[in-house]
Amino acid sequence: MLEQKKEIDGPVIIFDSACMLCTRSINFLLANEKSKIFLFTPLNGEYAKKLNISEKYNRPIPDSIILYDKGQVYVESTAALKACHWLRQPYRNLKYFLWIPSFIRDFVYRFIAKNRYKWFGTHADNCYWVPPDERHRFLD
Repeated sequence: MLEQKKEIDGPVIIFDSACMLCTRSINFLLANEKSKIFLFTPLNGEYAKKLNISEKYNRPIPDSIILYDKGQVYVESTAALKACHWLRQPYRNLKYFLWIPSFIRDFVYRFIAKNRYKWFGTHADNCYWVPPDERHRFLD
């Protein structure tokens, strides 16, 4: 499947497929996109490895949702809020929270991320079920 995807046409959301909160977030994105632009891949997937995110980001990659768009890597609250740019209203307006300094946004984000397994659970089989009509948008 990786060989078929030669060029990426849109933003790629890299997510923790074992995390229920992360996969619910993916479902939210799928349901609220303005147009079907996102591509998705799990953090531990082959495609995520081929993107060499850690090289582009120049630090260890957090175990959370990552937005990769046009060679740029966004993590933590910035990734989540930048992804809102492609959503329908009223969710598109969430991108304006980017005006809040990142150290404040990321403090809240990290607190939730640290507790996400405890609060939201995990997929027992470490696998995210992909809706059949959206499979072509998942790179792994």
